[in-house]
Amino acid sequence: MAQYANPNQFGAPMEDGEGQGGYMAQDDEWEREGLLDPAWEKQQRKTFTAWVNSHLRKAGTQIENIEEDFRNGLKLMLLLEVISGETLPKPDRGKMRFHKIANVNKALDFIASKGVKLVSIGAEEIVDGNVKMTLGMIWTIILRFAIQDISVEEMTAKEGLLLWCQRKTAPYKNVNVQNFHLSWRDGLAFCALIHRHRPDLLDYSKLSKDNPLENLNLAFDIAEKYLDIPRMLDPEDLLTNEKPDERQIMTYVSCYYHAFQGAMQAEMAANRICKVLKVNQDNERLMEEYERLASDLLEWIRRTLPWLESRQSGNSLVAVQKKLEEYREYRRKHKPPRVEQKAKLETNFNTLQTKLRLSNRPAYMPTEGRMITDIQRAWNGLLGCEKTFEEWLLAELMRLERLEHLAKKFKHKADIHEAWTSGKEEMLSSQDYKNCKIFELKAMKKKHEAFESDLAAHQDRVEQIAAIAQELNALDYWDSAAVNGRCQKICDQWDRLGTLTQQRRHGMDEAEKVLERVDSLHLEFAKRAAPFNNWLDGTREDLVDMFIVHTLDEIQGLIDAHAQFKATLGEADKEFTSIISLIHECESFAKQYNVPGATINPYTNLTGKDVQSKWNEVKTLVPQRDQTLQDELKKQENNEALRRQFAEKSNQVGPWIERQMDAVAAIGMGMQGSLEEQLSRLREYEEAVYQFKPHLEELERINQQIQESFVFENRYTQYTMETLRVGWEQLVTSVNRTINEVENQILTRDSKGITQEQLNEFRASFNHFDKSRTGRLNPEEFKNCLISLGYSVGQDKQGEIDFQRILSIVDPNASGYVQFDCFLDFMTRESTDVDTAEQVIDSFRILAADKPYILPEELRRELPPDQAEYCIQRMQPYSGIDAVQGALDYMSFSTALYGESDL
Repeated sequence: MAQYANPNQFGAPMEDGEGQGGYMAQDDEWEREGLLDPAWEKQQRKTFTAWVNSHLRKAGTQIENIEEDFRNGLKLMLLLEVISGETLPKPDRGKMRFHKIANVNKALDFIASKGVKLVSIGAEEIVDGNVKMTLGMIWTIILRFAIQDISVEEMTAKEGLLLWCQRKTAPYKNVNVQNFHLSWRDGLAFCALIHRHRPDLLDYSKLSKDNPLENLNLAFDIAEKYLDIPRMLDPEDLLTNEKPDERQIMTYVSCYYHAFQGAMQAEMAANRICKVLKVNQDNERLMEEYERLASDLLEWIRRTLPWLESRQSGNSLVAVQKKLEEYREYRRKHKPPRVEQKAKLETNFNTLQTKLRLSNRPAYMPTEGRMITDIQRAWNGLLGCEKTFEEWLLAELMRLERLEHLAKKFKHKADIHEAWTSGKEEMLSSQDYKNCKIFELKAMKKKHEAFESDLAAHQDRVEQIAAIAQELNALDYWDSAAVNGRCQKICDQWDRLGTLTQQRRHGMDEAEKVLERVDSLHLEFAKRAAPFNNWLDGTREDLVDMFIVHTLDEIQGLIDAHAQFKATLGEADKEFTSIISLIHECESFAKQYNVPGATINPYTNLTGKDVQSKWNEVKTLVPQRDQTLQDELKKQENNEALRRQFAEKSNQVGPWIERQMDAVAAIGMGMQGSLEEQLSRLREYEEAVYQFKPHLEELERINQQIQESFVFENRYTQYTMETLRVGWEQLVTSVNRTINEVENQILTRDSKGITQEQLNEFRASFNHFDKSRTGRLNPEEFKNCLISLGYSVGQDKQGEIDFQRILSIVDPNASGYVQFDCFLDFMTRESTDVDTAEQVIDSFRILAADKPYILPEELRRELPPDQAEYCIQRMQPYSGIDAVQGALDYMSFSTALYGESDL
């Protein structure tokens, strides 16, 4: 075979020899081996003849002798026309030698025009019947027209054909294709290729490596009968030759490749459909997850709002304190998981929209009432209810505490007043003054005057009782009916006492004309003892009076007032001494002058013992009052310390949260390093946020102590626990949202194939026109940004139409703003190869063998089971005039994947 021409190509034609040295060296090796083994010539003659006839029979002819039948060039030209599908120049019909040479040259010129360099092959050798040159020429034709077009992963034709055989036979036992000679001797590789593509033609499990002749004959017979591949190889030659001829086997195997090429197209089509369906299934799962999370969160908010909106306290301080504890439990345990759920919901929604944009799908529109804006609106409503609920709880605590204090004060004053009025009506109603002597009458009159003085002094007490009852009513005290009843009873009795007092005075004035003796000493005592006694009663009442304060200034004011009161005790002691001296003087006078009944003072019921007892009680209550005020002072100092402790901590936490918010916002602008660096810094901020959380929990503990101590204001800080909670939640949400945005930008960058420099250019342009630093552009800013990046936007009417079309792409929800993710997607999407509905329809058309419909069994044969059933369940029945039983409409299904649908 040393006389064979070395064909320069069996991959794509080249102008020079680069990349061909390996093949040419191998071809020389085959030729040297051919010289040593003439049997290869016989095998090639048989194989090449069969291959030629497989094509010539399409033109209704064939050859018998390969070196004789091509000598005149006519059948050679016919062969080239059949295998190329092109028309060669008209042949010369003469029988002279130069006619034959001209025809052969026309064929050789046509081969050369296809990029094949013919070395050492001339028309004279073919006309003279040179077997080796003729076989070399046929091998060159086979390489160019049967093997060269085979391409697998950009390999050369031989390597691609070998890789194709290895992939198709990989699952089969006892098959290991490594070359085109010894790997095919047992026939199992041929049977594996047939079974892989047409499992209905043979049962591979029944074949044995020990029956090579049977295997070869079975494969060659099936290929000839069912695949229209002629019998080009002799099984005995393959078994007897130490090394079968590679050219024979490559020629024969290439026929298998072309026979199964349609199946390979179907496989590629199935792979494309599987890819598209997997993307759609993944998106559907994300949509279902979003709907589930949104429904759960909205339902939780719906269940929580009635509790937060309830304002039923039962007018009970214990009930309100219990509600406050329940609210703290809600903030500590129930709400934090919902904050995380909301952040996860927004992250899933943004990831889904990014995936839909990257897969050329329409934007996802959640079910009505479950949009991100709906969730945010519901969440804002929840935050508002929380704020008003907590404010109401604290106000209700203050109100009920005030009510309890007023109720006790009302009872205390009412008890004192009722004790004072006890028996007064019976005394005033008595007419004993009509039966007494003059001095007794005088005494009764003076006594009545003292009572009137006492009665006038008690007017303020009655007014205080009425004022307290009125305030209890205004504050909706739970037992207002009993308070009102008792107050009305006191007022009615007071009116009766006034009337009876006037009536008794009038009666005594009438009797005064008869009775004249005045015991000036008793009268003096009564006049001075009565106001002093009233002062004692008021002082005792004030010293045991309850108080409520909230600041150091208030308690200090009470302490100062008490100090001023103690400064008046010297004068009071003098008055007490003076009053007691009157008693002593009276007793001395009675003893000296033996005045009967002088020890009994007709002008007052007060005695020296009464005044002495009350005075002693006042002196005892003063130090007790001192101790009470000092205890309250310590309490207020402790409250002040709590205020300072909370302020010191909150003045650290608040600015820290604000700095973190500013840092995260700065990273969100996207101009600080690569996206990976931004994501790394965001992860560090996220970790720092969660590491900082114990500070917030410590503040919650301090705030709880403050509330339990009924501290309602703090002048040392501008921060409240509510503002810090909201700031913390906003920081956590901002970090999660910015991380999600950067991850989506990385996903967009990697899927679109854009460089970091391009991304930085897009971000710089976007930030330049984002003057307000909100992370979004209005339509005018977006147009200017496009122009700055070299995008042509006309100023005429057509330009405005084009810009509105672009705006509908980057702002599908017509929010009036363009986010950076949508801007980045628009700037890169037109240069990216994405699946389209037309590509999916073409893929289904290949699986359906060019039919306008597809059958369920075809889907189950070409697609994985789960995706085949996915298509069958969603495809509409085909309704064309050529429809058959079970036919499915793949065109409308493919269109729905990329259009408005319920997917």
